[in-house]
Amino acid sequence: MQILFEFLPLILFLGAYLIKDIYFAMIVLMVAMPIGLAIKYVQTRKLDKMYFWSTVLLLVFGALALFFRDAAFFYWKPTVFYWAAALGFLVSQLFTEKTLVQRFFDLAGEMPTDQLTGRQWSTLNAVWVTFFAFLGALNLYVAFSFSEPVWVNFKVFGLLGLTLVFLVVQGIWIMSKLQDDEAAESGGS
Repeated sequence: MQILFEFLPLILFLGAYLIKDIYFAMIVLMVAMPIGLAIKYVQTRKLDKMYFWSTVLLLVFGALALFFRDAAFFYWKPTVFYWAAALGFLVSQLFTEKTLVQRFFDLAGEMPTDQLTGRQWSTLNAVWVTFFAFLGALNLYVAFSFSEPVWVNFKVFGLLGLTLVFLVVQGIWIMSKLQDDEAAESGGS
């Protein structure tokens, strides 16, 4: 059920775009995301920071796009979000004890993340910085090099698909490191 609240605003955005135009789709998304954020908060009693900041940026860039009647403002929203995330991950690596990626996987609670070394976490965090920076640049490339319908599909399916593949690859990498550690421990006993 939780996953539905994550993707429902995007589905509504795409449906609204197919029904009318980018501006109508923006309005639908600007209504759906705060509602989704509120529902998530009521269910968990925790504020999902990534979803929160995505919603704030959507409201700011969506309002600018609607006010100036220029969808280019809206096209910039994913890039600003991804670049801000990249910066956040980078800052965590430079100035905090635990990187953001380590905190992210700690919150998932499914893996014994304490078995990875600080160097492994730093490497993984740097990969996330690079990935988010790449997504931001790729969004700009698609938004300003292709037609609006291509960008809308890229926003809904491309960015989401790339992120899901990236998360799966990260999970596989972490599990391989954990298995390597287990094999080394059992071989050394």
